Amino acid sequence: MAKPIVAIVGRPNVGKSTLFNRLVGSRKAIVEDIPGVTRDRIYDLSEWSGREFIIIDTGGIRFGKDENIFTREVKMQAELAIDEADVIILVVDSKDGITHEDGQVAELLRRADKPVIVAANKVENFDKQLEYFEFYSLGLGEPIPVSAMHGLNTNDLLDAVVEQFKPAGEYQEDEDAIKIAIVGRPNVGKSSLINSFLGEQRVIVSEVPGTTRDSIDTPFRYEGKKYILIDTAGIRKKSRISESTERYSVIRSLKAIERADVVLIMLDASSGVIEQDKRIAGYVHEQNKANIIVVNKWDLIQKDGHTMNEFDNNIRNDLKFLAYSPLLYVSALTKRRIFKILELVDFVAEQNHRRIATSELNRVINEAIMLNPLPGAGSQKPKIYYSTQILTAPPTFVLFSNHPDLIHFSYTRYLENVLRKNFGFEGSPIRLWLRQKSGKDPA
Repeated sequence: MAKPIVAIVGRPNVGKSTLFNRLVGSRKAIVEDIPGVTRDRIYDLSEWSGREFIIIDTGGIRFGKDENIFTREVKMQAELAIDEADVIILVVDSKDGITHEDGQVAELLRRADKPVIVAANKVENFDKQLEYFEFYSLGLGEPIPVSAMHGLNTNDLLDAVVEQFKPAGEYQEDEDAIKIAIVGRPNVGKSSLINSFLGEQRVIVSEVPGTTRDSIDTPFRYEGKKYILIDTAGIRKKSRISESTERYSVIRSLKAIERADVVLIMLDASSGVIEQDKRIAGYVHEQNKANIIVVNKWDLIQKDGHTMNEFDNNIRNDLKFLAYSPLLYVSALTKRRIFKILELVDFVAEQNHRRIATSELNRVINEAIMLNPLPGAGSQKPKIYYSTQILTAPPTFVLFSNHPDLIHFSYTRYLENVLRKNFGFEGSPIRLWLRQKSGKDPA
């Protein structure tokens, strides 16, 4: 089951980003005492009471006829996060009391028909209920007093949030089917690709970005094998679409990526790699999902003998972190090479579940260390004694060392490249975990 999504919303300058940072345990959101400083939606993983979830920080919602383009975009971004969320945290400022904008945001949330937790922020004295009880009148239930700045009472807030999650095992999916998430910015051809796979108009296709409002799961078979296609096309209704909203489409992809076995990262050959493509691809990589880069609309490109090599070089340069991902050029419209995608999906899924014998793994690692010894000298010289694979999907390896903290990430990258050279793992991320081991080198 996909991880639940929690959206933090509210008017400007009530402490949303401070609360976000507190709940994820980092400072990924910019925090300034200036209204409207959070311009982009920021997401991260959090965990409470054994449940992992995705948490989204949004910009402050403003209402009124004097809205400029920026405030309209921020409002649209927040509405999109509300659309995708399983639970919403409405942050209000206990020092200001209820404002007209708080009431407008509350009305927006009541129409969304989602579980809402009211977090009355900036409370200094938790014994004085008058500081926050007035927020009952928003009609969204009992407010929970917190101080995001000092981390006070956030435990109660998280308890209330997790209580609203659906049971972790509620949804059972066909374990024999490979789940394929098709992600990318609007109008790269995600729905067209699904229609081409299925050979029928099972998913609406349109020239207008964002016409598919919700993710759609479509089971199908090809050459006797079972697949589930997860389409994440679209942002909102046609009337709400503008070019600037494309950068928010990553929210559409979060749940699909979480549920997928293999992710197809779709690019538009006619426009190349843009910033939003990098955002979506980056999230796939960060979530350690097996993936394939699919370049669509290849039929629209004028080609010569060097065209594909030039595209390869440009895409690899823009998406350096996906150096392990297969790259395939297709046309969803003409169906050219689209079933090659499914062959690659099968191959990448197999690579992602590949398990290496411990003896073979240690032989390869030891040879790599002999060819390129770990830097250092004396008693502080790091050594790797032993390696073992502990997980698949993605392949995860533990390396036991006397000084794991002294092994530079560039050396683990070298070892990752060695593993790929010897064992493949094409399309699959690799995780290398360094662990402390006491004792002498058994060699």
